[in-house]
Amino acid sequence: MKKQRVAIIGTVGLPAKYGGFETLTEHLVSQLSDRYDFTVYCSQKKYDVAERLTEYKGAKLEYINLEANGVQSIFYDTISILKALKNHDVLLILGVAGAWILPWVKWFTSKKIIISIDGIEWKRDKWSFAARLYLWWAEKIAVKYSHVDISDNESIQDYTAIRYKTLSKVIEYGADHTMSITPTAEDCQKYPFLLSDYAVKVCRIEPENNVEMVLEAFKNYGQLRLVMVGNWNNSAYGRELKGKYASVKNIELFDPIYNQREIDLIRGNATIYVHGHSAGGTNPSLVEAMYLGLPIMAFQVSYNKTTTENQALYFTDSSSLQTLLHQSTASTLARVSKAMKTISSLRYTWSLVAEKYSRLFQVSEEKELKTTTQNTFEIIDADFL
Repeated sequence: MKKQRVAIIGTVGLPAKYGGFETLTEHLVSQLSDRYDFTVYCSQKKYDVAERLTEYKGAKLEYINLEANGVQSIFYDTISILKALKNHDVLLILGVAGAWILPWVKWFTSKKIIISIDGIEWKRDKWSFAARLYLWWAEKIAVKYSHVDISDNESIQDYTAIRYKTLSKVIEYGADHTMSITPTAEDCQKYPFLLSDYAVKVCRIEPENNVEMVLEAFKNYGQLRLVMVGNWNNSAYGRELKGKYASVKNIELFDPIYNQREIDLIRGNATIYVHGHSAGGTNPSLVEAMYLGLPIMAFQVSYNKTTTENQALYFTDSSSLQTLLHQSTASTLARVSKAMKTISSLRYTWSLVAEKYSRLFQVSEEKELKTTTQNTFEIIDADFL
């Protein structure tokens, strides 16, 4: 039987070396290439000539000479969508940047459109007002003109149900690609902090990830080392924080680490994982830390509480994080650790994620209406304005 042809649009590309959508894409093609013909659109800007493969794990790779992120993502996604229309049955679009073209795709083609809205992207502090306005509008278009919209968290599903009166499909991220690593003598020589207790945080260095809140809490607490991995040099915000906190004796700041063994070595041997994200949905770095069995201290927002099933430890500011660090006993951390591992083993595996996507590729989906009051809808819609 002829395989369905699925285009994956909106990622930096493969092999994955950037973030959550790229990791998702890598695992989808790994798990499902025997059932579907995948084409993944990749940013030529992020891969040197020698790195530009034509095929990867059974998927065809096509390159667009634009950045996949920032303002260029609108054109990057649009060109990818137009290219995909020729030979594909299903368009899996990750992110809403190119959503402006979806009405024409739906009206004039028979392609199935599946879109993941990637959290509530327009609320992120890193965007200018103009960018936020576009993303707010594009989100609405994406949900309205896709055949299926995906939320990676039940809290995002609630948001889209209230705002758009639709019921999105919840598909989270997998985490079972992470590995528990026992440090070698060479590892300990490279990273001496492995020999003692420490906390770890891995994130993009952006305001909505509450980076400074966490750094300030550990600076003031002083009794536990914090190891933070992120893209410090990509913005004035990151460079400023690096300059301010790099000399603090119990804080170690590292640039991004893409080697799976090395990042799991650093994360998996920590005493605590600190998750400061305040926007988005199910964050990949959080579910990966959960799968490694780390006790989680997370910023108290609905997305994080949903992901951890309200069984982690939560903080709201620098002071409350310091209180958690002071008051959390070994037995408390052990209880949270066990809960996180149990939850992630049941919910956040790539085989489960891949099967959920496979069902969407195959089944004809129609929007399901969810009743809400008009007043609630108006309040949510006015949230941006």
